[in-house]
Amino acid sequence: MVVAEEKGRDLTWLRRSLLLLWVIALGVEIAVNGLAVDRTRLILYLAFGMVAATIGRRRAITVVTDWLPFVLILMLYDWTRNVAVWLDMPTHWKLAADADFWMFGVNPTVWLQSHIKFADPPWWEIIVSVVYMSYFVVPYATAAALWVKNRATWRRFAVCFIATSFIGLIGYTLVPAAPPWAAAKCTAEQVADYPHDPDCMYQPEGLVEDNILGQVQPQQEGAAPYVERISTRGWSVLRVEAAGQLIKGGQGKANLVAAIPSLHAGLTMMLALFMWPRTKALGRTLFMGYALVMAFALVYTAEHYVLDIILGWAIAGLVVGTVEYVDRRYVQPRNRRREAEREMEREDAVAEAVEEGALEQGPVADGAGAR
Repeated sequence: MVVAEEKGRDLTWLRRSLLLLWVIALGVEIAVNGLAVDRTRLILYLAFGMVAATIGRRRAITVVTDWLPFVLILMLYDWTRNVAVWLDMPTHWKLAADADFWMFGVNPTVWLQSHIKFADPPWWEIIVSVVYMSYFVVPYATAAALWVKNRATWRRFAVCFIATSFIGLIGYTLVPAAPPWAAAKCTAEQVADYPHDPDCMYQPEGLVEDNILGQVQPQQEGAAPYVERISTRGWSVLRVEAAGQLIKGGQGKANLVAAIPSLHAGLTMMLALFMWPRTKALGRTLFMGYALVMAFALVYTAEHYVLDIILGWAIAGLVVGTVEYVDRRYVQPRNRRREAEREMEREDAVAEAVEEGALEQGPVADGAGAR
């Protein structure tokens, strides 16, 4: 038997050329319009890169068939983020603050801004601002890299991503809660009726007597004596104020009382846990370090309480653990059975072909012997 293997054209040169053009075009786009933090725009950019990366490897249409359902589900998540507001659910203003005080004896945000906040942002706040902003890019870029490398792994990651997001949505809906920066602007009396958008929440940052969070006692000369929302302050060190304004614009459009749990913490920890068995020591250190630095950034900049982060981490652990268990317990055995069945079918087909060939050659051999 002769087995003929038809090889397709080697398109490596074309793939690499298109990837280079994509990198150049992406660099120009970022230079002109800034880094994309809008999810739709970001995924569109990544889609072009994934199409280029598939040349010579798989059909480009798989980008659409795989990613379109993922994007539509995330759009559904965006549309339902304000369900708590539509249902007029009471907003909790002291729940997380009281929990943090119970755990630490102080409010961590107030303590951090009292001890390490400066009047002007120090160099390390560049890291804080970059890490905070990276949440809008890194999970999606990682998903794109996983898709190019292994679609099956990407599907598991997509399930974890979506499950973490929607469990977080349940938290936003059932327990809407104000973040630290908002609590620092209001007193207990002003939010006694659990409003979701009191006037005090929108006043400029400043010293508010008897606010819910407590007063900052600055240890650094010139630092503001009140809690500030400073997640974008580091960009001013780099003279890239436009990036900070872009993030602030996005923050203003988001659900401002969706603090429990923290999806910034949840998704970055989900990323670390998911990649843990799939990377070596360096990768594990980078992904887990990323999740921990994100947690510090969220508390220091008054974006989230420690309680929010712990709940986000718990959701990540639950989701990744469940997906890994289902994969080992059900998916992998099923795939092995299917592969074994396909192998048996191939062996049967080969045996049948050999038998048919032997039968066809038999009379010819007898005739030759007679002569």
